[in-house]
Amino acid sequence: MRPEHCLLALLLIVSAGCRQEASEPVLLGTLEWDRIGLPAEASETILRWHVAEGDRVEAGQLLLELDPRRQDARIAQARAEVAQAEARLSELSNGARVETIEAAQATLARNRAELTDAERNFQRFDTLYRHRQVAIAELDRARTSRDQARAATRNADAQLRELTHGTRTEQLQQAAASLQAVRANLARLQLDRDHLSLRAPRAGRVDALPFKPGDQPPVGAELASLLVGDAPYARLYIPASQRTRFELGDALRVTVQGVEQPFAATLSSIRSEASFTPYFALSGDDASRLMYRAELRLQGDGARRLPAGLPLSAERDADAQH
Repeated sequence: MRPEHCLLALLLIVSAGCRQEASEPVLLGTLEWDRIGLPAEASETILRWHVAEGDRVEAGQLLLELDPRRQDARIAQARAEVAQAEARLSELSNGARVETIEAAQATLARNRAELTDAERNFQRFDTLYRHRQVAIAELDRARTSRDQARAATRNADAQLRELTHGTRTEQLQQAAASLQAVRANLARLQLDRDHLSLRAPRAGRVDALPFKPGDQPPVGAELASLLVGDAPYARLYIPASQRTRFELGDALRVTVQGVEQPFAATLSSIRSEASFTPYFALSGDDASRLMYRAELRLQGDGARRLPAGLPLSAERDADAQH
């Protein structure tokens, strides 16, 4: 091949490579940290904060305290209910006291004596009625008194047998179940009490404290927001036309706005479902195309000091490709 032909072929290769590099897309996105929101589990007044925005915190570190007085009152009531249920179960397990049994025996003896007197009185009125010496109303009253005495005697006898035969198994089971229920309620209230002292679930940095001491946030309101993880990540969007050009593990170069030195990053995830183009990535015909959300893990110690929310751009790392 002639020298001029070799030079022409080389120029064509270089030109094609330049066009390929020029066609590499620039992906837009934002810098993000893993975020944890800590909600209010009870609507109570904030007593004090133990941290400030921007502070580094360790797992389990106390962040704030909510007023516990209302919850302490519920716990005191639940403890009283537990003591009552324990006493009831103990009473049923031990059976009736000797004094209670003796009182039931005395009641039965009195009712039997009254029944004997009522029986005799009825017999006397019945004899007088047969001889036409009393009216039938007198006989009816005597019969009623006798029947009432019989009923009272049967009732006293049943009560005495109940005391002497002991507590039924079903009653003991019911009392044990009631005790278990009130103990579980007490444990739940104590757990809720512990959650009034808000602690960090993971090590991280305090990002936002929306409320101040004296505020009473509603249930579910976010009391604190923590940024956690070893380093931030880039959340960006890949156009549908470029989706097949990216794979997990690809090396990219990320430029964060306001930071001169770019960061090396690795493509860690790509959503399988497409979404519409976000507002900050709108440009020309791309505005009508679908995007696939992806995440890049930034490398280097400098990335750990970057705040969340900064805009960024990413492109393939030419050095890594070569």
